[in-house]
Amino acid sequence: MASTMRLVEEEFLIALDFFFVGRLSMDTQLDYFAHTRQDIISSIGALATSKLLAKSIFVVNMGANDFLNNYGTQTTSTPRPETFGHALISLYRAQLTKILVASVGPLGCIPYKREQYPSAGHDCIASQNHLASLFNTASLKPLVTELNANLEGSEFVYADVYNILLDIIENFKSYGFVNFYSACCHSPGRFGGLVGCVPESEICPNRSKFVFWDAYHPSEASNLIIAKRLMDGDLNDISPQNIRKLVQG
Repeated sequence: MASTMRLVEEEFLIALDFFFVGRLSMDTQLDYFAHTRQDIISSIGALATSKLLAKSIFVVNMGANDFLNNYGTQTTSTPRPETFGHALISLYRAQLTKILVASVGPLGCIPYKREQYPSAGHDCIASQNHLASLFNTASLKPLVTELNANLEGSEFVYADVYNILLDIIENFKSYGFVNFYSACCHSPGRFGGLVGCVPESEICPNRSKFVFWDAYHPSEASNLIIAKRLMDGDLNDISPQNIRKLVQG
């Protein structure tokens, strides 16, 4: 049985690789998961699969570039995550009951946005942060609360990545960073954020000292801090329970 489970894990990781090849719609990613779930059932049976999924934690995360591609043109109205909500319900119906939903990070602080607003200097762009905050507080967090109330046996948790990362940026020195505004994988531009990380990019000498890895994404050092706070943080970081309690529940 142990060898079979290892095979299932390997197959699952191979399936996940497809998610990172290019841009895929949410529906396409759900289809891939459905096929992967069926492969697991074929390997270990329906009952064992149900038990496996019941104790698994599924993470749903919309990165900065994903948000910008879908909602970046909206400036006044609050984006509504209807598609996001349908996707979460689909996962629940696929026997996934422990689902972590991560908020969108502070868009106005990423190197890519800093390049577009050079007059802001080293300050984050308030209008872009406001757009992300609206999506998180007015749409995404209430959605998680609603799903917990209406889907029996569900355990959705809302991870406030926005405020955790903003805290790291605003207090970067206390976290051991020396740079909070530029990409470690430095591409063209003042902040190295005009394009993503490419083979021609220059890499910073110590990536653990940079808050951002590339034009869009936090560095590994930043993500480790975020992960620790989501694992054991209080309700200000993750609600209605942290990951450790979710695992133990």
